[in-house]
This record gives sequence, structure tokens and C-alpha cells, in this order.
Amino acid sequence: MGVSAGLVRKILTSQQAGLMIVIVVLATVIAIAAGSQQVVVQQVRNEDGSVTLVKATRNKFLNADVLVGYATNTSVVAIMAVGMAAVIISAGIDLSVGSIYALAAVVGAMVLEYYGPTGSGRDLPIWGTLIGIAATMAAALLCGLINGAGLVALKVHPFIITMGTMLVFRGIAFVSTKARSIGDFPRPTTAMIKTDLGLSNLGIGIGLQPVPMLVMLVIAVLGTLYLSYTVAGRHVYAVGGNPEAARFSGLRTSRVLLSVYVVVGFCAGVAAVVANGLYGAAQCARGEGYELKVIAAAVVGGASLSGGRGTAFGALLGAMLIALIEQGIITLGIDQNYNYIIIGLAIVIAVVLDRLSSRAAERRLSAARQRQIAPAGAATEKGAET
Repeated sequence: MGVSAGLVRKILTSQQAGLMIVIVVLATVIAIAAGSQQVVVQQVRNEDGSVTLVKATRNKFLNADVLVGYATNTSVVAIMAVGMAAVIISAGIDLSVGSIYALAAVVGAMVLEYYGPTGSGRDLPIWGTLIGIAATMAAALLCGLINGAGLVALKVHPFIITMGTMLVFRGIAFVSTKARSIGDFPRPTTAMIKTDLGLSNLGIGIGLQPVPMLVMLVIAVLGTLYLSYTVAGRHVYAVGGNPEAARFSGLRTSRVLLSVYVVVGFCAGVAAVVANGLYGAAQCARGEGYELKVIAAAVVGGASLSGGRGTAFGALLGAMLIALIEQGIITLGIDQNYNYIIIGLAIVIAVVLDRLSSRAAERRLSAARQRQIAPAGAATEKGAET
């Protein structure tokens, strides 16, 4: 009973629980502020040929169309945020994640266009879809490998490496596409991501398309299993928390660092696959500014920029919170340029809270050590007197 109560207390006092409470409260405030409106839910044709519009009152925010759109828009950033959380936990940073996402999407789009309805390989739409997905993932993994290898080989700060590759990868995407949009994919590509899984009869206007959300949840679960329940994941925390101690313990820190950049490349590739299927096209400008959102999601979700702390689930919640703020701005009709101000403030507040939490933990640890030393000192003095 005591163990169960302790587990519940730990969950309720965790940062993730706090984020969930913030998300619920913020969603409630947006729903109240948004108000309701009359919408047409059905058109009934009368016997005389006239049409009667059946209307219903619904909240401008708490309705299926908006919520499904919100969850779908969250998925791409959240998927990449899970990989970014691993990088930040290792005390690194990846500014190139948006460019990796764009380049992988463009590479996959070129292959998919070849197998599209007007392409030379149009007779193999299913195989073309699979090859396009493989090309997308291969490009993203290669970019992640380049980042990790450059960091390990050159031994410079990851900020410098990834800032350079951010420009290089984005430039390759521009040059290879000549700044044009690439579409005309095989039908299975979009059908796979936009499928409603047989739930289209629920009366939702835009149709329930849960595949992006399901992919997001799967990546979050895999990220949690990797970071919290595998030896490789524990090594990431060890390297981020104290790289010198990890090195002296025999950990191959270079391999750990290489792996986390491959992980973030993998996540960017999955996000690119989802986006290609969702939008049916790719362009070199895709994902511009996403590095800010992805890093913000991981940091707001509890990943410490000094390394050693963070979770995949927290990154998912951070992405949900940021997307909720953006959706609220749209729903309430506020100038969307406030997005940048709010996201910037969220990063600053998260970093300040992280520093305060670190200092509080250091004080508790110091106090505990003092309590351990005091009885030992008293015992030594008593022995000397005897």
C-alpha cells in the first residue's frame, strides 16, 4: 500500500503531471474565451426540391474538426521533439532538425513522383510508396549520422556543427528541387496516412484521420522505452549528466553521442514520411523555423539544456502545449505573430525553472551530506574523549 501511495505521489508531483494540468487548464480557458457558433451539420432535401439546413451550436474550440486538426498538426513537431529530447539529455543540441526534415521529405518526394500517376514508374504504385518511404528514412538517417560523426570527429560544440549542417541540408534541398514543389504521389502514399481506419461514420466534418496521431504516440512510447528501459538509454543520461565520470566508467561516449544524433535523424525521417502522406507534396522550404519549436517542446517538456534530465513523454507534452497555444491564437483571432513571442517566453521560463530546480536539488544534496557527516564527526570526537 505504501509503495502504491508513493508511486501515485511521485506521478502527481512530476513535471509531466504539471504539464498535463497546464494543458487541461489552458484548453478550458481557450474553450470559454472562444464561445460558441451556429454551424450547418446536415442538408435535408425536401419533397418540393428545396433544401433545409440543419444547424447545431458548438464551441469554436471544443469540436471534432478543430481538435483533430490540432492533434494532427502536433504530430510532426512532437515526433521530432522525442528525438531532440535524447540529444538534449546527452547535453547536445541539433539546430539542423528542421532542415533534415525538409531534405528527407524532398528526397522521398522525388522518388514518389517517379512512381506517381504521371511518372515513369506509375505501374508500381505500392512498391513506389515503399521505396519512397525507404528513401526518406535513408536520407534522414544519413543526415543524423553526418551530424554525429562530425561532432565526434571534430570535437567541437554541437551548436557549431548543427548550425553549419542546417544551412547545408537546406541548401541541398533548394538546389535539388530548384525551389519547386514536388507532388503527384502514388495514391497509396496519401491513402496510408489519411485513412480514417473505418471511423468516418462518426459524423465528424473532416473525417477522423488518426494515423499521424498514432504514429506520434508510437514514437513517444518507443522513445520512452529506449531512454528509460534500455542500457543504451541509461548511457545517454550518464553521458549528459557527467561526461567525465561516464568516460572514466568505461562508457564509449563517442558512440553514445553518435547514436543520439542518428535517433533525432530517424525521428525527423518519420515526421517527413507523415508530412508527405498528409500534404501530398514536399517543398524545400518545409520545416523552416521548426528547430525552434522542436527544441522548445523538448525543453518545456523537462529536458535540461545542461544534460542528464528529460523524458520522451515530456517532449510529447511540450509539443502539445506549444501547439495548443498556437491553436488558441488562431481560434481567438489573435495576431499569429505572437507565436514567436510566446514560444520564446516558454523557452526562457522553462530554462529558468530548470536552473531553480537544479539549485534546489544541489542544496538538498548538500544538506543530506552534512547530515551524514555530522553524526560521524560526533562519533569520532566521542571516541577521542574516551
